[in-house]
Amino acid sequence: MIAHLKGKLTYKSPIAIIVDVNGIGYQVFVSLSTFYALPELKSEVFLDIHTHVREESLKLFGFYTIDEKKIFEKLISINKVGPKLALTILSGMSPIELFTTIDSNDVEKLSTIPGIGSKTAARLILEMRDKMGQLALDSEITNGSISQNVLFDDALSALVNLGYKKSQAEQALKKVCPEGEPEDSIEDLIKKSLNLLS
Repeated sequence: MIAHLKGKLTYKSPIAIIVDVNGIGYQVFVSLSTFYALPELKSEVFLDIHTHVREESLKLFGFYTIDEKKIFEKLISINKVGPKLALTILSGMSPIELFTTIDSNDVEKLSTIPGIGSKTAARLILEMRDKMGQLALDSEITNGSISQNVLFDDALSALVNLGYKKSQAEQALKKVCPEGEPEDSIEDLIKKSLNLLS
């Protein structure tokens, strides 16, 4: 099984990318959070990989952080949750945000993700709670909620990887994430910042 890939990024889209490893191009399906964190084309990229094998296909799913991969693998172990839905969930929430949503039994928040109704959200939370308890996430969790500094730093890193100067990216992030306001997901922070920067 392929556990990780390190190579040149030759193609990227919000759904899938191609990583060239010694002349072989691997198609890798990614979440939006991984997509936003990718470097420029022709840059070197390193991704943790989950190899999904079925009788008729073999697909690679790539993750910018090990936390994403851990949660993806827990999600697809749940009945009726396939890789596509798991990626959709991770595209809508960062690993820590999903962790705290499950921990706080926030069915309403989870059901805002496309393809997940309130019944599915309730079942996911119930089944994931035990699985998440076995996980030790590498990211920082403060008082049961997402650390704003971690979100800010991750969003800043993603914007710099997209080619923006660090000073420009910091200014944009400070405008969309002033102190005291409710915290957005990392995807929302990046999208809002990109709107300002463009």
